[in-house]
Amino acid sequence: MTIFSTSGPRPMIPALAGTYAKAEPWGYLLLRVVTGAMLIAHGWPKLMAGPAAIAANVMARRGIEPAYVVACIAIFLEIVGAVCIILGLLTRPFAALLVIEFLIIVKSHLNAGWSVGGGGAEFAFLWLIALIYILIRGGGPYSLDAKLGKEV
Repeated sequence: MTIFSTSGPRPMIPALAGTYAKAEPWGYLLLRVVTGAMLIAHGWPKLMAGPAAIAANVMARRGIEPAYVVACIAIFLEIVGAVCIILGLLTRPFAALLVIEFLIIVKSHLNAGWSVGGGGAEFAFLWLIALIYILIRGGGPYSLDAKLGKEV
């Protein structure tokens, strides 16, 4: 007896099984686009404030060094990487780099506990899980990676 099904989830409404199968790639595209768009919104204020300000006000305070370099990398990943996630271009390499970034963010936020209200790791952990899923799944059928036939 196996615990996990290899045939996928059982449809809530069996008569719509074909519709579910057709909607799944679109649902993944939605996840990828929303994750990328929200990452841009996460990184844009850092770009506008400038890496030096982010390094001094956030990174160094949390013990992340070299703060200026890390701030520049975070800004690049959260804007350029996010655009690539949206487009599905070099999806896995950028997702892998963002997973590393969010592992660091989760670790640094755990000092404040779990609750997002107290500056904890809860929200960053949610980002981490979404990015791990994108890393595993890749660009999907509706991506530039698929169009180019070069999914890494």
